[in-house]
Amino acid sequence: MVLAHGIGGVDGLPLDGELVLQTGGVVVLVSFLAVATLWKRPRFAGPVTGRPLPAVLDTPSLRSALQAVTLAGAVAIVGYGFAGPQDPDVNPAPRALYVLLWVGLVPASLVLGPVWRVLNPLRLLHRLTATALRRPAHGTAPLPDRLGYLPAAAGLLVFVWLELVAPGRDRPAVVATFLLAYAVLHTLAALRFGERWFDRADAFEAYSALTGALAPIGRLDTGRIGLRSPFRGLTAVPVAPGLIGFVAVWWGSTVFDGLTGWVGWEAWALPPVLDTLVLLGLVLMVAGLYRAATGPLAGPLVTTLVPIAAGYTIAHYATLLLVEGPRGLTQLAGSQLGAVTAVPAPAIVAGIQIAAVLVGHVVAVVGAHDRSVALLPEHRRLADQVPLVLLMVAYTMVGLFLLVIS
Repeated sequence: MVLAHGIGGVDGLPLDGELVLQTGGVVVLVSFLAVATLWKRPRFAGPVTGRPLPAVLDTPSLRSALQAVTLAGAVAIVGYGFAGPQDPDVNPAPRALYVLLWVGLVPASLVLGPVWRVLNPLRLLHRLTATALRRPAHGTAPLPDRLGYLPAAAGLLVFVWLELVAPGRDRPAVVATFLLAYAVLHTLAALRFGERWFDRADAFEAYSALTGALAPIGRLDTGRIGLRSPFRGLTAVPVAPGLIGFVAVWWGSTVFDGLTGWVGWEAWALPPVLDTLVLLGLVLMVAGLYRAATGPLAGPLVTTLVPIAAGYTIAHYATLLLVEGPRGLTQLAGSQLGAVTAVPAPAIVAGIQIAAVLVGHVVAVVGAHDRSVALLPEHRRLADQVPLVLLMVAYTMVGLFLLVIS
């Protein structure tokens, strides 16, 4: 596939892989012992307070304008995906979806908050369609609470299967077909359930919103956009059905991508059916191990896995974004791609990768401990956290190991 994910690895560091793995496990374990000893009361529960930003940054007219620009770009990408050359080095559709949207949303959301909610062209498409059909924007039926994130988890699973398994996944027409089908399906659902449908059912919006919970910019309890503690933003994410499944698909699919980047895996050349089974198996394993480690606290603690998933996403796709991101923007600007000439130094990339994994896990440990302190009686706080911490240590070492071998 032309959009190869592995460009450099930890072998560029003046450290061996075994030392990197051991250090990662120790960092997570020591961070847990530190917060368990010093952190005796919850610090991030309660209202999400902060410093409000200018109201002009959060007006409906600005959101509509940004969505109009995104919608125009999406229509152009879909149209050119069908009608343009089917060479991904000429047609921008694959890089627009797999690099700029899928990978680029994580760093953008970590810095700016849930940006896809602001940019989402499907929200504007729904409003335009509802107006044209004289349907109410709030829909014709209430959205069942029991659905939660289940539609988004299903949509994310379909997307990662397309990205990682489907034959011909880098063909522009295949990408355009997915985008068109995705737009039609969600627009029809929003006509029935209203714009609230996108909050939890749109895989990309849920992906951006969960990542954006860690951003220093977000929605305050007053309703204004402002600067706030990322830990408070993460704690404020409401627990809903399907959230564990969504995070499991996110993390499990990234692990699958790292595993299939290993030269030993590539030598097996498994058929798509077996690759699909492995992908599903990893997702189920991630969800099962998490539930076993947390028991009745699985729901309240699930958002503490978000920093792990976000950190490993940045680590795994760092070179893809740094190399193919600018090439994707070049394509969108109408220029032809040349050979890859600017590849970041392996030591720099490896440093970013290791830091992203470790920071993500340490943030997860701190968040999980704070949530546990708020939910558990004092005599159970330490013992009930040990299985989850051990799982996080294992996840850290697995993540680093996949960076070593891929």
